[in-house]
Amino acid sequence: MAQQRNNITQCPRNIETQNLTFVSEFYLMGLTDNPELEPVLFGLFLSTYLVAVLGNLIIVLAVSNDPHLHIPMYFFLCILSLADIGYISTTVPKLIVNIQTHRRSISYVACLTQMSVFAIFGCVDDMLLVVMAYDRFVAICHPLHYPVLMTPQLCVLLVLSSFLVSFLDSQLHNLVIIQHPNFKDVEIANFFCDPSKLLNLTCYDHFINDIVEYFTGAVFGFFPILGILYSYYKIVSSILRISSSGAKFKAFSTCVSHLSVVCLFYGTGLGVYLSSALSSSHRKDLMAEVMYTVVTPMLNPFIYSLRNRDIKSALRRLHLRIN
Repeated sequence: MAQQRNNITQCPRNIETQNLTFVSEFYLMGLTDNPELEPVLFGLFLSTYLVAVLGNLIIVLAVSNDPHLHIPMYFFLCILSLADIGYISTTVPKLIVNIQTHRRSISYVACLTQMSVFAIFGCVDDMLLVVMAYDRFVAICHPLHYPVLMTPQLCVLLVLSSFLVSFLDSQLHNLVIIQHPNFKDVEIANFFCDPSKLLNLTCYDHFINDIVEYFTGAVFGFFPILGILYSYYKIVSSILRISSSGAKFKAFSTCVSHLSVVCLFYGTGLGVYLSSALSSSHRKDLMAEVMYTVVTPMLNPFIYSLRNRDIKSALRRLHLRIN
């Protein structure tokens, strides 16, 4: 590993005429250098992963088996739960194996695969939160037209569009990296193949890298946040025009769970960005990444089950049906 690192510590000035050593594998950063903490981390991440997968599966089962929840709002929630399972399953199982085997290497192909799948599910999460905000906007601001506007065909189309856009984003990162499979270093400053970290290691024009990062940041960061803020601006304006306080509370209560998940998702994402921008410690960056990639998918089902009466009622009916 040391010899391979020494051979690729910097990119040549003329990349077209010089070739760096081709990378066959990468090395992921460990969460700790203390061997005594590894059993604790192993148990922590294994339990977190199982709770996240089980919690999201329960949401999927509750929505699927309850006819009262066969409406667009809970259809999107069901897809979000499935996306969260895929999101956390992309990174945590590999991390658990690395902790158990004391190995941090990952092959070139496996790294690109992990990067692509992570980008797909992460972007699907992002797009679905926007779709769910639009659903709440239509339900509250245009309740009489809701059945006409939010048809099953449109709901399926919105979900498929979210997956398509996310797939194209993952392929954009793949295309940039595959075009120049030579890297400045083989150690990735994260516990998984983070697209942004991997992109920064490529011996590629920094201007192109910046364009890719700014483009994806706008498509999956700025515009989604703008859409969600606009939706909730219109929602709040409509709720304030309702005369009955009970009706106001009922209307806003349908948005609380979604708004909590939005704050958690973008709040932890902002924490990752600020941590990498302001801190020079990779360990602190890793803690922010853990919050974003591991804790968020685990908490989403708890937020919806604790803050949503329909989900709680569906879970009770599912429990009675099983017993």
